[in-house]
Amino acid sequence: MGMTMSEKILAAHAGQPSVKPGDTVTCKVDWGVCHDMFFNVDGQDIYKNVTHLDHPEKCVIMIDHAVLAPTTRDAQGAVYAREFCKKHNIVNFFDVGDHAVIHQLLVERSFAAPGKLIAGGDSHTCAAGALNCAARGFGPADMTYVLCTGETWYQVVPTILYKLTGKLPEGCSGKDVFLYIAGVYGDVTGMTVEFGGEGVAGLTISQRQSIATMCAEINAEFAVFPCDDRATGFLKARGDKEIIPVEPDQNAEYYDVREVDLSKLEPYVAKPHFIPKNCVPVKEAEGLPIQQIVVGSCSNGRIEDLQTVADILKGKHIAPGVRVIVTPASQRIYLEAVKNGIVETLAEAGCVVTNASCGCCYGGHMGLIGSGERCLATTTRNFKGRLGSPDSEVMLCGPATAAASALKGVITDPRKI
Repeated sequence: MGMTMSEKILAAHAGQPSVKPGDTVTCKVDWGVCHDMFFNVDGQDIYKNVTHLDHPEKCVIMIDHAVLAPTTRDAQGAVYAREFCKKHNIVNFFDVGDHAVIHQLLVERSFAAPGKLIAGGDSHTCAAGALNCAARGFGPADMTYVLCTGETWYQVVPTILYKLTGKLPEGCSGKDVFLYIAGVYGDVTGMTVEFGGEGVAGLTISQRQSIATMCAEINAEFAVFPCDDRATGFLKARGDKEIIPVEPDQNAEYYDVREVDLSKLEPYVAKPHFIPKNCVPVKEAEGLPIQQIVVGSCSNGRIEDLQTVADILKGKHIAPGVRVIVTPASQRIYLEAVKNGIVETLAEAGCVVTNASCGCCYGGHMGLIGSGERCLATTTRNFKGRLGSPDSEVMLCGPATAAASALKGVITDPRKI
């Protein structure tokens, strides 16, 4: 029996010739990754008892959620993070000023790469799969073990293949691909998802990151894209010297193969409170008034996303009564957006451009909403109370839909702008 991409990665890191669904394997990870929230969880601070790390060179720590620290507790968590890195000689530490949202940082700084196995202390760690690696999130106790030993265990699970054909039409992005998949097929708990087909070639790396990130919202174990010519070009431009793609065997076995014709897609939105089987074409939600729009996060905070919004808003102004918050996914993206005029365009249109942070996305700071308000966001989650009041609503969309809606003050199909 052949293996899928994720199965090959697990087998290689477990030192086994092959694995199959149902197997439990212990693997040596390439990177154990944690952000500042790992050091700021009440009752889960067992890292304070750590006396030795077997492989500090495999550890990656960053400040990304509470940037800049909105509370004393957050500030103290950052202090603990800095002290932990100093105590254990962790050189891969990224502090405020050199920071990025964790999943963007892994891509920018060459940690995510073909064939790598990444364990991360964040639920959206599967985002790294956009670059042909296997990555998933773990809780604080498991991550402490990973940091200490450089290994962890995985259960090999069945794989669903999304076979993509065609090219995305104007107004659609990787986020719309995911929202379509989540709306039609729903949850995949206990499964890995992989992507293939000739349609992958037309997706930018940013779009692949968006799709892979969001697969956490359908409970995928891993979300893995192939390493094609576009990915190889990205990796070479990033400075990677050795690129070893992982390809599925021709006789790989899948739990299901689902075909998605990208050319037939249209802009989508996720309705409030949950995502699986709760996403519809934007035309079905048009006209709903909104008080706040958020563009950013690990899902849609890259320069491509910001440029999409800036192109729609250029020379115009957002509707009265609407707040638009734009958060780049990294300090590097922020700087690029400043240099190429995106920040100027957004500010002139009435948007607030923040520093790179997870702050608004996780409901921590820089954009909470009040009772009775509705927020349309390109972020990752829409559960009740995610961005503030439990009596508010969060709906998710792609960057073009967010920008078009900002101009009208109601949910709007970007193809009509």
